Amino acid sequence: MPMFIDFHDDLKLSDQMVDELGHEAREGRSDEYGVRQVDAFFNAHGKVYCLLEAPDEEAVRSHHTALGIECGDVHEVHSLT
Repeated sequence: MPMFIDFHDDLKLSDQMVDELGHEAREGRSDEYGVRQVDAFFNAHGKVYCLLEAPDEEAVRSHHTALGIECGDVHEVHSLT
């Protein structure tokens, strides 16, 4: 399955959101768009990068729209492992 990184410029994650994202990543479940949270990288200034498995960029954008979260740049990426 292709992997994507997307960027959120101003998405301050609460402790609850971090816990939920971590749980989703550990569970490995996909949503109705076929998107699976793999990891997220964030800082206190609201800069967030999500690493997702998804069929395509459109699925990544649909995933975020359904959550009510604006999605900036989306890039397909590859892993060294």
